[in-house]
Amino acid sequence: MALFRPQLERFLSTKLHCGHSSTKTPTKNFFFATRPRSQCSAIAIDAPSSLTDVAGIRWGSTSLQGAREEMEDDIIIRSDGLEGFSFAAVFDGHAGFSSVKFLRDELYKECVAALQGGLLLNGKDFNAIRKALEEAFERVDAKLLDWLEKDGAQDESGSTATAMFIGNEKLVISHIGDSSVVLSRSGKMEVLTDAHRPYGSNKISLQEIRRIREAGGWIVNGRICGDIAVSRAFGDMRFKTKKNEMLEKGVKEGRWSEKFSSRVQFNGDLVIASPEVYQIAFGSDAEFVILASDGLWDYMNSSDAAAFVRNQLQKHGDVQLACEELARKAIDRRTQDNVSIIIADLGRTDWQNLPLQQQNVVLELGQAFATIGIVTLGIWMSALLSS
Repeated sequence: MALFRPQLERFLSTKLHCGHSSTKTPTKNFFFATRPRSQCSAIAIDAPSSLTDVAGIRWGSTSLQGAREEMEDDIIIRSDGLEGFSFAAVFDGHAGFSSVKFLRDELYKECVAALQGGLLLNGKDFNAIRKALEEAFERVDAKLLDWLEKDGAQDESGSTATAMFIGNEKLVISHIGDSSVVLSRSGKMEVLTDAHRPYGSNKISLQEIRRIREAGGWIVNGRICGDIAVSRAFGDMRFKTKKNEMLEKGVKEGRWSEKFSSRVQFNGDLVIASPEVYQIAFGSDAEFVILASDGLWDYMNSSDAAAFVRNQLQKHGDVQLACEELARKAIDRRTQDNVSIIIADLGRTDWQNLPLQQQNVVLELGQAFATIGIVTLGIWMSALLSS
């Protein structure tokens, strides 16, 4: 336990300055991340494993406010309720914090119920897992829309959500929006999710654009109806239950003409909360998982981010410190968004005895030989032309 005392002290110090206390009671091995103004952390402390704890996994988490006027992100890590699995999620809110506030408790409860307390996760029927999570996400969205409407404040808030269910041998992801999950395997990076955005030329983006247009929507400068730049999210009433009101409001604000409005026929929701669900087997070479909002990925590619974390862990082995340094790196690169990051060190790597940059030796040798070959070819061709 002495090894983790500095981490515990840093966590408690950070929590006192978060400006927002947790509404949950910690379980015996985990602290819960709460909404930060600047930064919060969640650290797993090594202890004998039980049925509801995943042995060996160490957690780091942080949220930093970028250039945005409001902090609308949130993170949550839970180890209770799912036998043999832990839950972690990043919420990236927009147009207010109300939807995120609702989701941080409700989504977890619905997922636990749908997954039968982890029974489905421990089984081998991926189709059952996928169906359960799809239904859970859609139930939560229906509840949120009802709650927002009853609130009576014309709340137009929404939020993306990427949730991970981590066990000893596998990872399940349920994802809507533009956060992303990256897995490091012996220094090689795997991007596990696709961004749900109404622009771009990749397969997922083209599918989203087609779906939006078939539902009666349109896209202006990469935004649905010139407004929102994500195509899957919770909340966002104006693109679901209040589409006609949104259309009328646009006419009043001069965003489009009444003639244009009269030709629009909606055939479905423009923004949806139907998740993509993935299942990944870890294997012996799996090292760590990064889940982060687009405030990181829009300013640092996955290879650079994972290499940075790997190098940090090789230097000091402190996953929380590595997480904080990664967030600061994004801020230093002048990210315009808030940055929320969760890192799960799977506990399979002896970072202290792993040589720095070991994973790059073959790549660097290949690049060196390629450079020598190009230079040699250039010299030969120059000599040939001058003769």
